[in-house]
Amino acid sequence: MTGRPDRRRRDVTLVSLLLLVLATILSPTPSSAAGADWWTPTARPTPDSQINVTGEPFTGTNSAGEVRGFIDAHNHLFSNEAFGGRLICGKVFSAAGVADALKDCPEHYPDGSLALFDYITHGGDGKHDPAGWPTFADWPAYDSMTHQANYYAWVERAWRGGQRVLVNDLVTNGMICSIYPFKDRSCDEMTSIRLQAKLTYDLQTYIDAMYGGTGKGWFRIVTDSAQARQVIQQGKLAVVLGVETSEPFGCKQIFDIAQCSKSDIDKGLDELYALGVRSMFLCHKFDNALCGVRFDEGGLGTAINVGQFLSTGTFWQTEKCTTAMHDNPIGTAASDAEADLPAGTEVPEYDENAQCNTRGLTDLGEYAVRGMMKRKMMLEIDHMSVKATGQALDIFEAASYPGVLSSHSWMDLNWTERVYSVGGFVAQYMHGSEEFSEEAERTEALRDKYGVGYGYGTDFNGIGDHPAPRGADAANKVTYPFRSVDGGSVVDRQTSGSRTFDINTDGAAHVGMIPDWIEDIRLVGGQGVVDDLFRGAESYLDTWGTTEQHQASVNLAKGRTATASSSESNPFTSYQPGQAVDGDDSTRWASDWSDDQSWQVDLGSTNLVSRVTLDWERAYGKSYRIELSTDGSTWQTVWSTTSGDGGLDTARFTGVPARYVRVHGLDRGTDWGYSLYEVGVHSA
Repeated sequence: MTGRPDRRRRDVTLVSLLLLVLATILSPTPSSAAGADWWTPTARPTPDSQINVTGEPFTGTNSAGEVRGFIDAHNHLFSNEAFGGRLICGKVFSAAGVADALKDCPEHYPDGSLALFDYITHGGDGKHDPAGWPTFADWPAYDSMTHQANYYAWVERAWRGGQRVLVNDLVTNGMICSIYPFKDRSCDEMTSIRLQAKLTYDLQTYIDAMYGGTGKGWFRIVTDSAQARQVIQQGKLAVVLGVETSEPFGCKQIFDIAQCSKSDIDKGLDELYALGVRSMFLCHKFDNALCGVRFDEGGLGTAINVGQFLSTGTFWQTEKCTTAMHDNPIGTAASDAEADLPAGTEVPEYDENAQCNTRGLTDLGEYAVRGMMKRKMMLEIDHMSVKATGQALDIFEAASYPGVLSSHSWMDLNWTERVYSVGGFVAQYMHGSEEFSEEAERTEALRDKYGVGYGYGTDFNGIGDHPAPRGADAANKVTYPFRSVDGGSVVDRQTSGSRTFDINTDGAAHVGMIPDWIEDIRLVGGQGVVDDLFRGAESYLDTWGTTEQHQASVNLAKGRTATASSSESNPFTSYQPGQAVDGDDSTRWASDWSDDQSWQVDLGSTNLVSRVTLDWERAYGKSYRIELSTDGSTWQTVWSTTSGDGGLDTARFTGVPARYVRVHGLDRGTDWGYSLYEVGVHSA
């Protein structure tokens, strides 16, 4: 290529800088519903995409009263409205019809030469046939990141194939919007979130009109678990709103200085809740004022790290991991994005033995977590650093709060049991059938132990690849037509315009291929994996329902009389034992600087005690035990540890009658004494 190569290279790398961030973002019984073929619209637009599924969608519950069906726990229906509105091309629906909805962005004509994100992420020249409807020569495709994959009729096919819950994560990134050269609207993140929420409700109205009026369509937005169960029992699709963005509530950090306040967080949570949002991420890709992120690998990781520096003034910082959990190794491969760093600035070199982000959950982040708990919202822990995830789980365990989700394989798998033990829900990214089945097998024993189902997070329109075709000659390929999992419907190849899609040769080109992909999983991984997936909707609703019903337990120790073996002397600040039960997490008890120390509280009367929470200051106990007594003389050890690491600890044990509770320190974790901000004692 001739001309000005240096200038062009810089323009491309500037665009690639933060666009690459998005490469990883982002058996029931039928019932007689009113009317014949209630699932068939009376006024579908003509022409339109075909559904190619025949038979009545299953309705009702099983004999145990459980709903059945699949859950897509992570999708982005309207991200074509994000990032300035021109990064993802095509619409979910259009009043003007399918030809208007499924057309490419104007800059992609005539041959895709200006499809910048395509060639940045995939290499080559990014050229493609921009024509969508009716030929679909080059898109949608399993590896096309910038074309609509969530057309409403394709979502309908997923529903007809057995999906009963869809989590629509409203998503955007203001910095990527500002970098991308093509846009037609503001880059303000909340403006985009509001628009995407509105369009989700507009889609519901659009589908309702096909079925005769308000409430009659299959696409139902729900705001509580009971409503979701009612929708699913009718055989329809329950749609839940979530949020995945890098700087929620404007909580950016610049040089580690938060750009938001507690009032911003409260205002933001209240607004999102009013929009119908019930789950959300607190951080994504860039460290923000709330939490640190789990790193990306390879050249992509380098580009994102550069992007973080340009956005915040700070690179990722690492430390040696203290548990089996670790963040992804930071990408060390060279990236053209490095050319955009200021002169003399370089991406740091990282110790391969230090794989954890130093940034965990900040004070503002903890405030946001507790704000979500107050509003009975569910927290998405994917993309949070190991440190932040551990702190969030500590908070949930201390409060017995079940509202935790991992929706698309972006947490360390070692967290799985902690998520299940608190009552949370886990879904896997929409990998190919072989990889999906292998990962499902690794966690099968835990699902059996906790009696839970499984989900998938497709991340369609989330700027990621999807399952590639296994080939027309692959062993145990999908044979069309096939029966849906419940046995009540017949699924054939999907046709859109003049293009017919086949999972064997096209892979998961769009969301309508979910039933075909699940059939591929059945053939590759076995019926057991599919059975777990078919229980996914019930398990998700269990987590949501228990989150809604959660009530904070009474702290039996608050305001009670506390004593200790010693208290650190300070002429300016009190570190007396009562400071650990005064309900103020800015005060604390601190002991003398020796190992054998104890702190105890008199509950005033005998209670059944089964849980003690300890909020340690930096001076924590490495080895200590919880002891109970009814008379203050005879003590029973009910819980102990030799590997305390500070932070928020929760000791759970079978309920024991006690009036007195003692924390007996045996070995300090630091050279100081033992220091506790608050101790909570609970009966359940």
